[in-house]
Amino acid sequence: MRYTRIILILIIPISLFSKKLGQHDDIESIIEKTQKQFEKASDYQVTMKIELKVPGFRMPKKKYKVYFKQPNKLKIKSRGFGMLPKTGIFTSPIDNFDNLKNMRIVHSINNDNKVHIKGDVIVDSLKLKMPNEYAKLGFKPSVTVVIDTIDWVINNVVTELDTLKLVEITNEYQSVDDDFIMPSSSTVQYFIKDAKLSGWLKKDITSIVGQNPLEKNSDMVEGKISIVYEDYIINRGIKDKIFD
Repeated sequence: MRYTRIILILIIPISLFSKKLGQHDDIESIIEKTQKQFEKASDYQVTMKIELKVPGFRMPKKKYKVYFKQPNKLKIKSRGFGMLPKTGIFTSPIDNFDNLKNMRIVHSINNDNKVHIKGDVIVDSLKLKMPNEYAKLGFKPSVTVVIDTIDWVINNVVTELDTLKLVEITNEYQSVDDDFIMPSSSTVQYFIKDAKLSGWLKKDITSIVGQNPLEKNSDMVEGKISIVYEDYIINRGIKDKIFD
């Protein structure tokens, strides 16, 4: 599943701050540790329940059967029309990290084991058509990630343009089979009211079946996608032919 990737998944233990390492070294450690957590589930099945709330558009709650196999094989089954967010779903930490630059640790909270990391989006990584090079130079979105350094998972991701919030993702997790920390729910909120940016955000919501109806709506994209994950089956073996 290839999509606009503006989110990266990062994490670093608080203890590393006491070492004489630069932030670049810290961030490399973040990627490595988060990737190891991601790779613990070599394959899995999960049921996803999706609820979409966008002004001017209605879609009933949908249920999907999802099959994933490392490193990036994905199959989604759904009856009838369905929609999913493209941002930050089923993407490895390494793949997400490739779309950010100038990464820096901006804040850490020792008492709740949270670290905030901020980076600048590589605009060329976005499937966004710019009218000219001048407009491209002025478009500089940033991403701030809040990381739980105990379970090595993302709690919150916010994408901003200057001080304007564009997208916010909030994740909650559950322990599965006592060995895996997997998402239990995700919320993706869009805050776009600018016609110049709406085209990009519309491409971030893809239809599983049929054409994206948001393409025919107004130039505004504002709303929320809620996802609940249930009935995980992990590392039981998924045959490659299911992804054909």
